[in-house]
Amino acid sequence: MRGPGAWWHGKTTTAKVETYTRWSFYSFALVEVCVVGLPVFGGVGMPLTLWLFLPLCGHALLGSMTSSRALDWTCGRREQPVRLIAALGVLTALLGIGALALTEHGPGGDEIDSTMGVFFIVVVPYGLGLMALGMSRRHVLALLGGFTAGTGAAAFLVGMPAFSALATTAGVLLIGGFICLASLFSVWLLKAVLELDAARETRTRLAVAEERLRFGRDLHDVMGRNLAVIALKSELAVQLARRERPEAVEQMIEVQRIARESQKEVREVVRGYREADLGVELLGAQGVLTAAGVECTVTGSASELPTAVQSALGWVVREATTNVLRHGDAGHCRVSLGVEGTRVVLTVENDGVERDRVPSTPTSKGSGLAGLRERLSAVDGTLEAGPVDGDLFRVVAEIPLPPAATSASTASRPPSTPQPLSSSPSPAPRTVNEEVAP
Repeated sequence: MRGPGAWWHGKTTTAKVETYTRWSFYSFALVEVCVVGLPVFGGVGMPLTLWLFLPLCGHALLGSMTSSRALDWTCGRREQPVRLIAALGVLTALLGIGALALTEHGPGGDEIDSTMGVFFIVVVPYGLGLMALGMSRRHVLALLGGFTAGTGAAAFLVGMPAFSALATTAGVLLIGGFICLASLFSVWLLKAVLELDAARETRTRLAVAEERLRFGRDLHDVMGRNLAVIALKSELAVQLARRERPEAVEQMIEVQRIARESQKEVREVVRGYREADLGVELLGAQGVLTAAGVECTVTGSASELPTAVQSALGWVVREATTNVLRHGDAGHCRVSLGVEGTRVVLTVENDGVERDRVPSTPTSKGSGLAGLRERLSAVDGTLEAGPVDGDLFRVVAEIPLPPAATSASTASRPPSTPQPLSSSPSPAPRTVNEEVAP
């Protein structure tokens, strides 16, 4: 069952920033209705109250629609909402002029004047701030200057005293300028987060492409020369066979030998590409998760483990790291490696994953968690994966150690004490952003 915070915790960091920005400006409508609209009922008599409250609700609704479309335009999902911005500007100007006119020529009374003053000083700056979401900085400056000058002109035309007109104009300039600045900063922050997210995705794709190119170069180096020799000797064998020369058989035997050697070399290349070194994978997981904004702690040493155990556990680290990056919104990941009795235990635990958002175990052989269980079964290992303690997700892999390795490990260090990850120089970590099917 989804908890109260599942809706928020289920979002990525980029989606959280966008949601926070949107609802910050959606709240403007609530502020307008509660802070300005409701006090109108107590400060202005009927039927003037309805003539003010209903247009104010329309202004709040139009402002919410404009901010929504403007943020969609910022995110690149819609075109610039020019008509909505223009309509909001016209309605904001009409409500502002009406408030100024009622202040000077209305029923009179300090309470009405105070209510209309709050009405004007809230509606006009808020309208400016919402319109600024869908405009460039140059246009925002022009908009602010135009409304400031228009406020001064309207105050003069309705007959306001010079000091009051100047104070009202200064209020629009200062408060409206502050809200416009906040809107521009929110748009800038949202764009920066979107660009960072796009850059991270691009970096991931480039890393995957670089790994594919490396594998392609290795395969080309192995197969290029051998295929050229096979083609040459096959052509020679054809010529000799046409002349009924017995050397054709020797050439075809040589072709067969080279083909078998090529097959063996290709297998060695693929095996070397697929084998995972546990120490390298631990360092690579820590580096990639840290670069992705996930705090990662790694404990344990892989230096004394058998090669087969390191290879199997290296794949567990790679797959678990990939899942941390692809699923949920983890803030911390803990990787621990240690020997407990006669078994080596690897634990990968991260937060930010809801129970109903845990990726299902793939059913296809050789992919995802099923592929890990397949690899671990080759060394009599087991794998357990699932949510624990709310938003935590834990992957535990256990592999029994051979008797010789168990004796060496027991003699070197206590089983229950995890050793810190060695920081000695090692080869560049493999890319963990892509799952490679075995």
